[in-house]
Amino acid sequence: MQIVLLLVLLLAACKRPEPAPDIQDASAPGPCRSLMFEGQRFTVCRDPDARLELALDDQRGRPLRSFVALEQVLGERASKVRFAVNAGMFDEAGRPIGLAIQDGKEARPLNRRTDGGGNFRLQPNGVFIVRRDGRAVIVRTEDYAPVAETRLATQSGLMLVIDGTVNPRFDADGRSRYVRNGVGVDGDGVAVLVISNAPVSFGKFARLFAGPLECRNALYLDGAVSSLWDPANGRMDSLVPIGPMIVAVGS
Repeated sequence: MQIVLLLVLLLAACKRPEPAPDIQDASAPGPCRSLMFEGQRFTVCRDPDARLELALDDQRGRPLRSFVALEQVLGERASKVRFAVNAGMFDEAGRPIGLAIQDGKEARPLNRRTDGGGNFRLQPNGVFIVRRDGRAVIVRTEDYAPVAETRLATQSGLMLVIDGTVNPRFDADGRSRYVRNGVGVDGDGVAVLVISNAPVSFGKFARLFAGPLECRNALYLDGAVSSLWDPANGRMDSLVPIGPMIVAVGS
């Protein structure tokens, strides 16, 4: 009996320790980091010094549809891109179906419709906004009011986190799972862009923003077609055509 007990103790002592549940990789270059949360890996991009821009069309007014097209439109400025993600729901042509504001100019009006299908119609949806001073906010569509200080805005749906609380519509870990991306705003007013590295449920995705990322409000941007351009780490997703894009440009 003593020999068996000794063997059990030795095996326990030699067992490799389990990793901490939430580990952020600080070794990667650039503003995008890998984060493990509840057994899944996500890529989190945050750069308080970058200027966020909304990219929609090329010089001829055609929807960009890809990061390759975005890179061509940016020209020499492409070398200053810190990261870019697709940014909200769009129609078959790749044009936004909700509010879109570029450099203070409205390219598409606010969409208050609640009928029809798709995640955009699920309530509440919301608007991601960047003020002229660089601070970001997220508001529910019903609370949106146009102000002169708005430099960038994109409307999407649905809200993941509302005033610090995960959207109560979500199951803890529901069956609807896609590669998803979204945006939150942390306590410093900085935008936090996130994409899952594998299919994820709405519930888990929302808890990531409300928990370790400490975002009181977060907005779902898209699923299935979610894409990231991360130049520092050599990543440029190009699997499917996308729509509007949020681009972080360094000085």
